Amino acid sequence: MDYRFLGNSGLKVSALSFGAWVTFGSQMDRDLAEKCMHTAFDAGVNFFDNAEVYAAGVAEEIMGKILSQSGWHRSDFIVSTKIFWAGEGPNQRGLSRKHILEGADAALARLQLDYVDLIFCHRHDLHTPIEETVRAMDHLIRAGKALYWGTSEWPADRILEAWHIARRERLTPPLMEQPEYNMLHRDRVEKEYAPLYDQIGLGTTIWSPLASGLLTGKYIDGIPDGSRTTVPGYEWLRDRVEGERALAEMPKVRQLAPIAEELGCTQAQLALAWCLKNPHVSSVITGASRPEQVVENMKALAVVDQLDEGVMARIEAILDNRPEPEKDWR
Repeated sequence: MDYRFLGNSGLKVSALSFGAWVTFGSQMDRDLAEKCMHTAFDAGVNFFDNAEVYAAGVAEEIMGKILSQSGWHRSDFIVSTKIFWAGEGPNQRGLSRKHILEGADAALARLQLDYVDLIFCHRHDLHTPIEETVRAMDHLIRAGKALYWGTSEWPADRILEAWHIARRERLTPPLMEQPEYNMLHRDRVEKEYAPLYDQIGLGTTIWSPLASGLLTGKYIDGIPDGSRTTVPGYEWLRDRVEGERALAEMPKVRQLAPIAEELGCTQAQLALAWCLKNPHVSSVITGASRPEQVVENMKALAVVDQLDEGVMARIEAILDNRPEPEKDWR
């Protein structure tokens, strides 16, 4: 396993991490989730990602039970949660001080932890002053309930505003962002956030590295029977995959298959390795519904060194979507 510093901090996160989105509490029961987490940990994964909204809190409960019985030393693993959506009540969503503090306490209870290592603002809140959110996050850190805080899918200008407020008021600034990033979605990580890596030391823990599964090649000819997108309750995921297919220019995905074959890897491993080649990616969050998938994902680490300039140039020629440099908006 490769370990990378999370942005401008001394915290080292595994280059490949394991997340509970979609699977925990909906596609996997506790026993299967436990096997997947232990397989990941045995492979060197030290970062496990979660959120209060995943399976309406059940994902955190499952992860908490697994961690409490794992026998792992607390210093050997990193846990995150994300705050924004907890329920339908007027104060059960958003980034008000009330919801952040109550949401964090509820998440810690479900996870059976005294603190989370990372806590994210799951989206930006147009109705709450950023200073209120920054002060609430700083409170969590000073209270020892979280070690670092960051954002997820925030516009770059709002991240920078939060950082400046924190510096001005001598509060803890945001350290990391959790954006979607893959071969088909590049603009935010490669263009919009580009000034932030050097300016504020932003780290990234990226999600959806396989573009909802499209980059595995399994959806090239449509959504097959038996796919999890056909399971009742997963209509939203089916809509997402179909939307991705409409935008993905599937011939490009087909053209990646020969490169993966030449490298002796799967298309999924190629897509994960491609994300890892970006030096501004601190960790790639992977998911799996079977331990065997975890093992296959971990093999992507061996592919990274094979992605030399020649191979990367071939991939870029196929994708033809490299973002133009961002103008300096600071």
